[in-house]
Amino acid sequence: MQVSERFLKFQWVVLILIFLVVFAGSFVRMSGSGMGCPDWPKCFGKWVPPTELTELPANYREAYLLKRQKKVEKFCALLQKVGLDQTAEKIKNDPSVYVEEAFNARKTWIEYINRLAGFLAGNTMLFSFGWLLLFYRKRKWLLLTGFNLILMGIEAWFGSIVVATNLVPWTITIHLFFALVIIGLQLFFIHELTNKKRPDLPKQKSFRLLSWLILLITFYQMFLGTQVREAIDTLVKKGYTRAEWIEQLGLPFFIHRSFSWLVLILLVYLFWQNRQKWHYSRINVAFYLLAAELCTGVALAYADMPGLVQTAHLVFATILLSVLLLMRFDYAQEKKNA
Repeated sequence: MQVSERFLKFQWVVLILIFLVVFAGSFVRMSGSGMGCPDWPKCFGKWVPPTELTELPANYREAYLLKRQKKVEKFCALLQKVGLDQTAEKIKNDPSVYVEEAFNARKTWIEYINRLAGFLAGNTMLFSFGWLLLFYRKRKWLLLTGFNLILMGIEAWFGSIVVATNLVPWTITIHLFFALVIIGLQLFFIHELTNKKRPDLPKQKSFRLLSWLILLITFYQMFLGTQVREAIDTLVKKGYTRAEWIEQLGLPFFIHRSFSWLVLILLVYLFWQNRQKWHYSRINVAFYLLAAELCTGVALAYADMPGLVQTAHLVFATILLSVLLLMRFDYAQEKKNA
């Protein structure tokens, strides 16, 4: 089934907005603004957050802490229902969960802009689903976009849990996982709409295996990198200096660094082979993205963890993962058309 050029372009807009959410979320993480709004979906009980402390009641910290405690209790009850009793108890008994931050206008608005980006992305996805329902009604596409819309809702709800639990580290990792799945499904939908044959697609089995390996390592690397970042946050709170980080981080950091070089070696080989034989454009894009990601990774490890570099590192990794997914979709399309 053919779709209009306008509908296809709109799907790219949806994808860009989802990437914007990832970018905004990373900036929130980097700037320490995750608790800039103590409630959700409103911010300090308002749809447009305050800019001055005088706009808040004197007991605002106690009032919002009480609301968060109730949400934490509900979340822990949910965890217990699915058999995660120890995790629930750990969250309930963690004193850091119940620390209420003082009002900071800059952090409040950074977090609020992040929420606006999520709201915009979610509503464009809803509009896209309605457009599809009215004009195309292909069952496979409706199921795909409908499921992704539900995931977006779950992602928004889980964002409230991240806030309620005061940024418990593993909740941030799950939040990232949902975002990556949503991006992957949107990419798959766009690929289905284009249905474009790739005559430059390498046919060698070795290439397919290596591209699979690079994709899996990159996916794992993103979560390992999140854990390394969480460990660094913990070390900073304990008073460790940057010079002491690497020694304290231990095995996860060395695995993360070693796998980065492994991916580089594999992609350099594929890039060189591609220049000689195939001229498959996605390989070139993936290589340059990895080079940019590694540069930001080196800056993070050996410089003073500059904030925007952290955001760039995650964004480059997310785009790289997207290009690698598109390579897999190319092969799936080729197999279907065979």
